[in-house]
Amino acid sequence: MKISCEELNGDIYKINLTGRMDIPGNAEIDIKFSGMTASPGKLFIIDLSGVDFIASIGIRTILMSAKAIQNRGGKIVLLNPTDHVSKILSVAGIGTILDITNNLESALCLLLPEK
Repeated sequence: MKISCEELNGDIYKINLTGRMDIPGNAEIDIKFSGMTASPGKLFIIDLSGVDFIASIGIRTILMSAKAIQNRGGKIVLLNPTDHVSKILSVAGIGTILDITNNLESALCLLLPEK
């Protein structure tokens, strides 16, 4: 699994994930992911377009980070999951907890609704 982060503007960061979020893949990115999302008050877009599979451990990583981000005054939006990943997230009910969109502009609007 690969992870990278880019600053979009100010306090908005886009984290790009590529690979399988299964046990071995998650182990490769878990600490980096937590570190990238540790700053208070930051807004994050998690790009899932490169993730071809997500297991419960991957969902757990996203949810734990989302909770920590929200506790520090930030927010997280999931971007562009593949069809397979989208179905898994839907079955798990993640869309009732986190915003999920297929468009970067929509993700930005969800993070900054006043703009």
